[in-house]
Parts: sequence; C-alpha cells; structure tokens
Amino acid sequence: MSYEAYRRSLTPVVRALYRLEIRGHENVPAEGPLVVVGNHESILDPFIVSAAISRPIRYLAKSELWSVPLLPWWLASVEAIPVERGKSDVSAISSAIAALEDGEVVGLFPEGGVMREGLWLRGAARMALATGTPILPVRLLETRKALGRRSFGFPRLAALIGASIAVPRTTPTPELARELTDRLQVTVESLGT
Repeated sequence: MSYEAYRRSLTPVVRALYRLEIRGHENVPAEGPLVVVGNHESILDPFIVSAAISRPIRYLAKSELWSVPLLPWWLASVEAIPVERGKSDVSAISSAIAALEDGEVVGLFPEGGVMREGLWLRGAARMALATGTPILPVRLLETRKALGRRSFGFPRLAALIGASIAVPRTTPTPELARELTDRLQVTVESLGT
C-alpha cells in the first residue's frame, strides 16, 4: 500500500476517534517542497499530522524502528527516511534534501524524541536552508493524553497549522541553523496561545 492509501484509510478513523480539530489548513501550500515540523508528545503524532495535512509526507523516523518485526515493510511503503539519533546523520539529511529537491514534503519532530526536553535539534532548519524550502509549523494538542507514557484515552485532539516560514537558500551554518530552529520552536509553541 502507498502512503496515500494508508492516509485515506486512517484519517477517518483518527478524526472520528479523537474528534480532531484542524485549524489553519489554508496555510498548507498545494504544491512544491515543504518541511513540516511539529511538537512531539506521542507516537501518534505522525498519524495526527497526516490526518491534518492532505499532502503526502515523508517522515524522518528513528532507525531503531527498522528492527521491529513487520515495521520495515510498512516504513518502506510510506517511504519513511531512517535517521540515527544522537549524531549528525548525514545520510538521512541527504535523503531528505533529495526529496525536497524533488518537490516533496518532509516531516519531522525536532524535539528528537517523544517529550524530549531541551533545545530542538537543527535538522529541519539545515534541510530548509540548504534547499530554500519553506517550513510549515504545526502544534499538536493533547496527543500525550491519547497515547503517552502512562496515559491512554480518546481526548479531543487539535492540529494547529501556522503560516509557512519562508527560508532563503544558503549554506546551513550551525549558527544559522540554530537561529532558525529557535525561531521554529517559539513559533510552534506559540500557536493557539
């Protein structure tokens, strides 16, 4: 099955179970490359983002998922990009940049893991700067209550989609990437407040 087939079958379920509220759908460009970034409170987050955004998204996902039985086949079918966490994964960044240069949408959660505290990681900014691709900020609400470390339920969820941020194409220095990442974090965290 393709990403689109999964999205079409799962989106009605996600919307019904969680009464998903989507705000800012008009901010999603209809075509062209796009980096989608959001906060990360639950393993459900990619499914919620995919239900909120109708364009196919190639997610960066932790490489450990490829060692879970049956998941490698599914991850390949949705064209996920494996990333080794805890280091600068040049291969993952290169694959994501190639997807963006082909006009695709790449999605990632710069926190670097579910509920990881601290500064966001700079991968999304590096990709956007290297390709001049706009970034679409998304804030997810209540996903931790739906499926968190010690919680499970069916709360009403929301996906708040902000205005895309134009990014000029330039060499992604660590300083520029940090500056853009910090701006992204503030932007995502301020959506809906």
